[in-house]
Amino acid sequence: MEATGSDEVDKLKTKFISAWNNMKYNENKMLPARSGCTIEDHVIAGNVEEFRKDFISRIWLTYREEFPQIEGSALTTDCGWGCTLRTGQMLLAQGLILHFLGRAWTWPDALNIENSDSESWTSHTVKKFTASFEASLSGERELKTPTICLKETIGKCSEDHETENEICHRKIISWFGDSPLAAFGLHQLIEYGKKSGKKAGDWYGPAVVAHILRKAVEEARHPDLQGITVYVAQDCTVYSSDVIDKQSASMTSDNTDDKAVIILVPVRLGGERTNTDYLEFVKGILSLEYCVGIIGGKPKQSYYFAGFQDDSLIYMDPHYCQSFVDVSIKDFPLETFHCPSPKKMSFRKMDPSCTIGFYCRNVQDFKRASEEITKMLKMSSKEKYPLFTFVNGHSRDYDFTSTTTREEDLFSEDEKKRLKRLSTEEFVLL
Repeated sequence: MEATGSDEVDKLKTKFISAWNNMKYNENKMLPARSGCTIEDHVIAGNVEEFRKDFISRIWLTYREEFPQIEGSALTTDCGWGCTLRTGQMLLAQGLILHFLGRAWTWPDALNIENSDSESWTSHTVKKFTASFEASLSGERELKTPTICLKETIGKCSEDHETENEICHRKIISWFGDSPLAAFGLHQLIEYGKKSGKKAGDWYGPAVVAHILRKAVEEARHPDLQGITVYVAQDCTVYSSDVIDKQSASMTSDNTDDKAVIILVPVRLGGERTNTDYLEFVKGILSLEYCVGIIGGKPKQSYYFAGFQDDSLIYMDPHYCQSFVDVSIKDFPLETFHCPSPKKMSFRKMDPSCTIGFYCRNVQDFKRASEEITKMLKMSSKEKYPLFTFVNGHSRDYDFTSTTTREEDLFSEDEKKRLKRLSTEEFVLL
C-alpha cells in the first residue's frame, strides 16, 4: 500500500534523525556534530547541503586526454584503461586530505560548482542519501592538524588559516597532475607499474594498484610527504610490528615524530561474483572513522566507493574523459577535480576484487584502529575466519621472507612474483 504524503515525510524525518544521531555519537561517545538537529524541514535541507559540500570537497580524478605523452608509448590519454589507477589516486588523495587538512575541512567553493544532475540535490536526495555518508561524516576525531597564527587575532587567524588550507588543497591536487614530474600522477604510477610487468594501456587490478601506490609514496621526495607512509597487507594479513616499523623509520634523537600510515588491504569478497553475505562487512568498514574508502567497482570498471545507503554503495566515477589541466600554473582551475554529484550502485553488482584503505595519524592511532577494526571484523564474520586480520609481530616471524627494495629495482623479486599473482586477482578464500 502506498504511503500517504504525511507518512512519507514522517518516515523521512525519522530516518534522517537516526542518521544524524549516528553522525553525532559513536560507541556512546559524543563527537562534534556540524550543526544542531531538529525535525524542521529547513534544517533537513541545510544538512543535505552539508552532505553535498562534504562530498564535493573530495578530490575527483578522472580520465584525461591531451596530456604529455607517456614514456615508451604514443598515449596521451588513459581513456578506456586507466580507471583503477584513477580510483587508487582518489583513495590516496582522501588520505592526504585527512593528513594535511583534517576531516572537518571542506572546500569553500564546493556549493558553487556547476551541478550536472539537477535532480541530485532536491528533497529526494534526503531519501536516497541521508544514511550514505554516516561513514565519512561520523568520527570527527581530534585529528592533530597544526594550528596556525597562535598569536594572531581570531579573525586574522581564521583568514590566514583558510588561505593556508587553500594552498594545501591545491598542492595535494598538483601531486596528482598528469605530468611526468607529479609525485602521484599517472605517468609516475605507470613507471612503477612497469616493475611488475604492467605498461600503459594495460588493465590494472586493485591489488596491483595498492602496491604501486605504496611505491609512489615511498619514492616521493617532496619534504611535506616525508611524514606519511603506505603499508600493503600480505595475504589478507596486517602485521602490526611491520606497520609500526614503517611509522617509526624516520625517528631519531633529533626527530621523535612517528609517521602517519595509509593501510591498504586487498581482499576478495567472493568467487566469480560478490557474496552478498559480505554486505554488512562492507557497510561496517565504510562506517569506521579510519576508513578512507575502497578501490573497487564492477567487472573491468573501477569506482572509488566512499559511502553507502541501505544496500547500495555511493561512489565517485572516473569514467569521464576531461581535458588535461596544467597544475603547474598558478591558480589552475579546480572545478574538474571535484565531482558535482554522487552516484550509487547496488552492492550485488560489485566486483569481488577490491582494496580497502585506512588512515592512521600516528602509532597510537594505528593501535586504536587495529583494535576497532578487529572488533568489527569479528562482529561481521559469520565464518570461523574474518576476511582479513591484524596479527602481532613481523611477517618474518611467520616464515615470510622479508623483502627489501634495491635502488636499481623498485620491486624485489618476491614483490614481482606477488604482483604477478595479484594481477590475476587470485585470492585464497578461507
